[in-house]
Amino acid sequence: MTKHNKVQIFNEQRVRTVWDSEYEKWYFSVVDVVAVLTDSENPANYWKVLKNRLKKEGDETVTNCNRLKLVAADGKMRFTDVADQQQLFRIIQSIPSPKAEPFKQWMAQVASDRIDQIQDPELSIQQAVSDYRRLGYSEEWINQRIKGIEVRKLLTDEWKRCGITEKQYGLLTDIITKQWSGMSTKEYKGFKGLKKQNLRDNMTNIEIALNMLAEASTTEISKQQNPHTFNQNIGVAASGGKVAKAARVELETRLGHSVISRSKASDYLSGSNDNKEIE
Repeated sequence: MTKHNKVQIFNEQRVRTVWDSEYEKWYFSVVDVVAVLTDSENPANYWKVLKNRLKKEGDETVTNCNRLKLVAADGKMRFTDVADQQQLFRIIQSIPSPKAEPFKQWMAQVASDRIDQIQDPELSIQQAVSDYRRLGYSEEWINQRIKGIEVRKLLTDEWKRCGITEKQYGLLTDIITKQWSGMSTKEYKGFKGLKKQNLRDNMTNIEIALNMLAEASTTEISKQQNPHTFNQNIGVAASGGKVAKAARVELETRLGHSVISRSKASDYLSGSNDNKEIE
């Protein structure tokens, strides 16, 4: 399945989730749900005891729980028990908590919102704007980032038209990034001191603008050249990246310094709009 990780918020508490695009449903981190419902100091141990009890009772729910890699507190990807909505309803029934019903309603709303967003992509954009505002990003940065999402979608649509698979998107993206920034995506994240964080969410306005130029250029060149093989798409990606590189070099010459910044979101944001904006 194609998995998309996302941290959801329930009553200011984080719940790690994974969206399964094949079956169109959410998987929720069971430990995170336990933490929300019980306020336990050790939700992992609480879940371990509960899981063993349910197994002894012959409950197939815990047996059928999946284990997926989610970002742990230390920033590393670790296997974690996850459950879909139906499985979680059964688990929640075994946890005495006044938050059970509100959480069920929240979980159902999360699922409903996602289906609505699939049918109406504009809702996804609106949700992204709300999320970025809550995190404390400036309106100028948000506008740039949202535009970048639109540009990226046009590029991936063009790649899909050319027969490129989702697994190959990362390889072509790496080529584009390397061309305009001088670094691969991994090197770029390392330069900013990032681990599992999204690189684009940690770019400055200028970096986002250059990245958009590179991807928009790649899209337009692809439409003109109509590449049919992966190797041909590599050449197109490199050409698109070079357009943005030329713009970066010109700007840096005028400014007298590099526009590739070590700045990242955590340097500026702590969930409040009163913090310094990423510029």
